[in-house]
Amino acid sequence: MLSKLIQFVKEHQGDIILVIGAALISLLSFAMGYITAKQEEKEPIQFETPSEQNLMINK
Repeated sequence: MLSKLIQFVKEHQGDIILVIGAALISLLSFAMGYITAKQEEKEPIQFETPSEQNLMINK
């Protein structure tokens, strides 16, 4: 059983490294984007209803 696994890894070594590399790059890209977004957090937009005085002035 173990010898079959070792043989499989030897035969597909290039493909395995490619998949692991792509996964690591994807995770690194996500982490960098997440960290950048957290650092640039902005205050959320707040909508306010106009007061009655502003409504009278605009008429």
